[in-house]
This record gives sequence, C-alpha cells and structure tokens, in this order.
Amino acid sequence: MTTATLTEDLTRAGHALHAAGLVTAFGHVSARISDAELLITPPRPLGSLTGEEFPRLPIGTNTLPAGTPREAWMHTAIAAVRPDVGAICRAQPTAVAATAALALPLIPLHGQGALLGPIVPIFHNSRLVRDPAIADDLAAALGSASALVLRGNGAITVGATVAEAVARMWILDETAKLTLAVAPHGPVRALPAEEQASWAATGSELLNRIWLHLTATSR
Repeated sequence: MTTATLTEDLTRAGHALHAAGLVTAFGHVSARISDAELLITPPRPLGSLTGEEFPRLPIGTNTLPAGTPREAWMHTAIAAVRPDVGAICRAQPTAVAATAALALPLIPLHGQGALLGPIVPIFHNSRLVRDPAIADDLAAALGSASALVLRGNGAITVGATVAEAVARMWILDETAKLTLAVAPHGPVRALPAEEQASWAATGSELLNRIWLHLTATSR
C-alpha cells in the first residue's frame, strides 16, 4: 500500500473516530509503512485532519521525531513485537473508561464483540505513556490480543489495516455500552465459545463493513 493511500486512510480514520464520538482533543492512529517505519497522525484533534503529509515514526527509535504525539511510544512498542499488526488506533471511548473504573470485564456479549477476542485485557498503569519503558509494559499487556483497555487513559485497538483497527475501536465501545446496560440486572455472560469462533471467522468481512459504515457517516 502506498504512503498516499495510507495518508488517506489515516485522514478518514480520524474523521470517523471524531464523528463517532470515540476521540476528544486527543487520539492518534498509525499505519505500518514497512518493517522499520510507521506513518502516524500528528498531535492535533483527529476531526481536523486535512490529508496533509503525516510524520514518519521509526519503530526502533530512541527519540520521537518532531510532529509526532508524545504517546507515540505505544505505537512503536506494539509494532516492534507484533509484526502481524498493520495499524494501531488510540481513542478514549467514555463507556470503556466507565467499565474499567467499575472493574467490569469486557467479554463478547454479541456477535461483533467476538471480533475482539474472548476477553479484552486491561493495562492498569494510568500514567501517560510518554516513555519507552511504560510503552513496553503496555505492549506486553496487549500480548496477542486485538484490543487493550488503558485504565484511566482510553484504549488501544489493532488490526491488519487501518480499517480493521478503527472498526475494532467502535466494537469495543459498543461492547462497553452493552456491558454497562446489562451488568446492573444480573451476571454478565459471554456468548458460547463455539459461537464466538463462528463470528471470529468472519473477521475481515465484518470489520470492513463497519469501516464503510463509519467512514460513510463521517463525510
């Protein structure tokens, strides 16, 4: 995929996340250009992106380049240990923050929730991720998962493409909303494992359908 195409995808991602209410003044999205480098959105509100040239972020860097978010360390740390990840989305869904504050686990309560995996791990260090050591701990907490709740500090989702990472952030928010809705009324029960597997097998198809929905409504 060309840098121009990735720039367009990152711009559309920013607008979609803003339109869906998943980011505020903060948030960033990155896409892998190569094994050694990411393209990342600049430190400004994602809804204001205009398709300008975005900064390049070396995955093995010891110093963040000018024009990159100060929490860009989380992108380099994840990209370094997850060669399967082509894009990383960082956002602040309110419902996700609420479930973390209440210690409510995020598990698949509906079919789309299965596209996040059987349970979404939580990173319990609420400090801003502004140094490589915290970022390395964050990447370890994510492990092989597709999403990570940052307690008191938003969430991370990943995917093979920008479309998949952004769609998973939307699903994470929907899962959190469902959890908050049902938790007061009794035990929160995940879908049976075999049904989760059936939904997970449709991953790319459904994630790209959600991306089309999000980008259509953000224009």
